[in-house]
Amino acid sequence: MIDKLCNFITRKIKENVEDIDEEKELVINFGVNLIFGELPKIILLFIIGFVFGVGLYTIVFFFLLAPYRSFTGGFHLKTHLGCMVTTSILYLGPVFLAKYITISQNYILYIMASIIAIFSIFVIYKYAPADTENIPILSKKERKSKKIKAYISLAILLVIILFLPNKMFSYILIYGIFLQNLTVLPIAYKLTNNKHGYEVYTEETV
Repeated sequence: MIDKLCNFITRKIKENVEDIDEEKELVINFGVNLIFGELPKIILLFIIGFVFGVGLYTIVFFFLLAPYRSFTGGFHLKTHLGCMVTTSILYLGPVFLAKYITISQNYILYIMASIIAIFSIFVIYKYAPADTENIPILSKKERKSKKIKAYISLAILLVIILFLPNKMFSYILIYGIFLQNLTVLPIAYKLTNNKHGYEVYTEETV
C-alpha cells in the first residue's frame, strides 16, 4: 500500500516537472519513500525505545550512527515489515545489549574499540559504499566521496567511544557499528536476496 502510494506520488511529480531523468526519478522516489515509508518506522522505533525505558539512548544513537550507515550503505529488505524488523535490530539491539553487557574495565573497552576499528576499516575499504538496485551508486566520484566520508564518520564515532564518560553509550556504539558492518558484507546480500547497483545497471557514469 505504501509502495503504491509512493510510486503514484513519484509519477505525478515526474508528469508535472520537466527534465526528470531516470536517476532523478530514483532520487525523488527515495525521498517520497523516506517521508511516507521510513519516517513512521523511525517514530515507532523511538516509541518502542521509550516504552522500554531507553528512548533517549535510542534517539541519540540513531542520529550518531545514521551518517555512518548512510556512507557505508548495506542491504535493504523489500517489505516494510522486514525493514522495520531490521531497523529495530540495528538500533534497539545495541541499546539493549549495552544495557546488560557493559564491562567497566577501560582496557576491555579499548580492546573492543580497536577490534571494531580494524574490522570497520576493512569493511569500508573492501565493500563500502554498498548500494542496492533500488538506490544504485553508479558514479565513481560519488563512491569515492562516500568511502572517504565513511572513514571520517568512523573516526568521529571512535573518538566518542574512547572519550565519552558514559561507558554504556560507548558499548552501544561498538555494538551498533558492528551490526551495521554486517549489513554491508556480501554474505548479508546473499542471505537477504539483495543485489548491488552494478549488478543491475551496467552503465557507469563519471
